[in-house]
Amino acid sequence: MSDELEHSHELEAIRRRLNEKPQPSYLRDAILGGIDGCITTIAVIASVAGAGLPGAIAFVLGVASLVADAFSMGVSNYQAVKSDDDARRRLREQEKRHIQQVPEGEREEIREIFRRKGFEGEALDRIVETITADRRLWIDTMIQEEHGLALHGPSPARASLATFSVFFGVGALPLIPFLVPVLSGTEYFVASGIVTLFALFGIGWVKGVVLDTPRWRAGAETLLMGGAAALVAFLFGYFLEPMLGDLRIG
Repeated sequence: MSDELEHSHELEAIRRRLNEKPQPSYLRDAILGGIDGCITTIAVIASVAGAGLPGAIAFVLGVASLVADAFSMGVSNYQAVKSDDDARRRLREQEKRHIQQVPEGEREEIREIFRRKGFEGEALDRIVETITADRRLWIDTMIQEEHGLALHGPSPARASLATFSVFFGVGALPLIPFLVPVLSGTEYFVASGIVTLFALFGIGWVKGVVLDTPRWRAGAETLLMGGAAALVAFLFGYFLEPMLGDLRIG
């Protein structure tokens, strides 16, 4: 590990950094989209392989699943992130109303919050007086300390786009071997599985790089979880294959 710090602690650098608006991270959205996209596609392919069906069926079902699920994941993540924004706005209005109607009760809440942090006596009195003298600071403090929410969150549109684009991009990788004309039969499925293994490991590796955690361990964890999902899908297809024969006869 390097001893070099991530940023300067000189006074001017501290002030400049604190004056900047926090930049939300979309890593969670991208990782979620990448892993889910890859697993969703390979699960469809693995189930078709387990059922002994042709590669063409795996490709068609994989594409259909990829498009539908990518859109669904993008919309779902948009709604999830937007709901956090809506919750912040609702709580802000709620706290504003409470301060107007029961200011003494809200001051006692501020006092109790900072008493639990270890402040007491004159220091506690000054903190309460300073915070409650500024209505916006008062509300911000209640949002963070009482309700445990961040003051700013990621953009719903950007979070949705990150999930959708990475879901679609990574989820398309297991389908590429089905477009290679020199492959045939089970070779499609084997090649798709190999591509998926590299894709899952790569997602974990990138996560490790971004979060500065052990790359190999992050890659292996993601690979194992995704591989387990693919194996389950293959086994379902394999054991349900006899039912397909009955359906064909019917």
